[in-house]
Amino acid sequence: MKYPIEVVRHSTAHLAAAAILELFPETKFGIGPVIENGFYYDFDFPEGVTIEPETLKKIEEKMREMVKKNLPLERKEVSLDEAIKIFQDLKQDYKVELLEDLKKFGTTNAGEIWGGEKILTSSGHKLFSERSPDANIGVSSAESKGAGGVTIYTVGKFVDLCRGPHIASTKDLGVFNLQKIAGAYWRGSEKNKMLTRIYGLAFGSEKELNAHLKLLEEAEKRDHRVLGEALEFFTISEKVGKGLPLWMPKGAFVRRQIEDYMYKKLDENGYQHVCTPHITKKALYEMSGHLAHYKEDMYSPIDIEGEEYYLKPMNCPHHHMIYKSRTRSYRELPLRLGEYGTVYRFERSGVLTGLIRTRCFTQEDAHIYCAPKGLKDEFKNVLKIFKEVYEDFKISDYYFRLALPDFSKKEKYGDIEKRELWEESAGQIRRAMKEFGAKYVEVEGEAAFYGPKIDAQIKNVLGKEDSIATVQVDFYMPERFDLTYTDEKGKEKRPMVIHRAILGSFERFFAFLLERTAGALPAWLAPVQVKLIPVGNAHVGPSEKLAATMAEQGLRCEIDSANETVGYKIRKAEKEKVPYMLVIGDKEAKGKKLTVRARGQKDTEEMTVKKFVERVKKDIEKKL
Repeated sequence: MKYPIEVVRHSTAHLAAAAILELFPETKFGIGPVIENGFYYDFDFPEGVTIEPETLKKIEEKMREMVKKNLPLERKEVSLDEAIKIFQDLKQDYKVELLEDLKKFGTTNAGEIWGGEKILTSSGHKLFSERSPDANIGVSSAESKGAGGVTIYTVGKFVDLCRGPHIASTKDLGVFNLQKIAGAYWRGSEKNKMLTRIYGLAFGSEKELNAHLKLLEEAEKRDHRVLGEALEFFTISEKVGKGLPLWMPKGAFVRRQIEDYMYKKLDENGYQHVCTPHITKKALYEMSGHLAHYKEDMYSPIDIEGEEYYLKPMNCPHHHMIYKSRTRSYRELPLRLGEYGTVYRFERSGVLTGLIRTRCFTQEDAHIYCAPKGLKDEFKNVLKIFKEVYEDFKISDYYFRLALPDFSKKEKYGDIEKRELWEESAGQIRRAMKEFGAKYVEVEGEAAFYGPKIDAQIKNVLGKEDSIATVQVDFYMPERFDLTYTDEKGKEKRPMVIHRAILGSFERFFAFLLERTAGALPAWLAPVQVKLIPVGNAHVGPSEKLAATMAEQGLRCEIDSANETVGYKIRKAEKEKVPYMLVIGDKEAKGKKLTVRARGQKDTEEMTVKKFVERVKKDIEKKL
């Protein structure tokens, strides 16, 4: 390909906008950045225009017509005032707003305007919300040019603010496909108008596009939101609120299985479990620094008898107060405090995604307090738990990213007094990873300002890499909370704090598990392990007796006694992803061999009740 794919994708976004201008001349344009595998563009369509899937086909047709015309993408530098006049004449209010913001807050060394991401001018004013939808995935829509200049690009009749670069003409485009329609608030704020966002794919070849479309088709089948509703695991009600999932009986059961499993695992590894309240006085978050650095992610305070309380966004300050509740000795360290702590974070509605991004979630959270010299051993213990847990959940394709500081970034890592602490702790983590044999890479400059960390990385169903869990060293909270312990010589010392979450949040991990298994949970997690299917009414009684026998053996059974055909019941059980189906007819009712159908298998197998129970128990034991 002649041009980098990102350039082609951004040029395709401009072409889509140009095609829409041809079809709907009074459309107003928002922003149109490149995203992974393609682009999106936000539009304010004229009143009466409804964009539906069929409309996307018409837009695509118009785009292909324009490609054949070999239209140039022409770049021009203009002054800021000239640009404002151009877009005022075009009646493009959103572009004018962006330009006027640049003028208002200063254009010399102005920050770039990013599609849905924050920008900062030299004076620090925010033009976009730092927390608006699709943060960190846009490309710039305007740029600073010396003393107040900007660049514009034209294709056909469409004119846009853009720093470029772009392809020379439409003949240099690859293949594209308009994918879906969504709503998006202008500049990511619910206070602004809801625009129509059109997503598109763009690739260098038909083969690449088709491969990605197949991946999307498979991902759609595995979408945890669809599976969660279909399997009755969870639901989200507008009456309750966006981002506030309701766990239904089957989902709550699976979640409890995971919670009990982790509770036992942590108990075996010396963790002590605590419980902390859902609201906390303002003073605690002033002490922790959350109000200074994290306030916009917190909900508004609640007035209680003249004092301000907040819904907790983090569990760590509460655990630190438990540590501070009395004097600690070196003999108590390491102290490992764990909690299934429910937290509340203000997420914009545009980024809420099923169980993956919510406003209320429960973390599988823990904080380890240890002497500095014990850091390596604690990391090795955490890595051991990772290995055991992920093996049980059949997760093997993961690795770790060790995030280290870049001391050239003085504004972030400029505390010279702590440099030795940084280097020593990073060295201990590195040695722990090597001694344990963990697969990892090092990335410089990605550590948080308060210490190095490791992230467990894994690919989701779309092949995109995600962080599934984090282990974070923290130098700063021990100082802010004045955490101490008495060493062997009776001197007060500062402990190290390790934040760790093996599963992250239960909501996010459950979503990951649903998508990874396509809803076909292993027998040990499945809410119903065996579905009994009576052939007729005469077989319901024997099925109930068999279900009671299996329940005594610890198996979870359910009888489908509906007046439907056996074939219909089997298909229903398959849709419910039940691990085993037993058809109960005359032979089975007489206590002879069972006819067993395993999930995903067309063929059946005959076996005795005893052998079948042993088989299911073996599956449970092996976490199959």
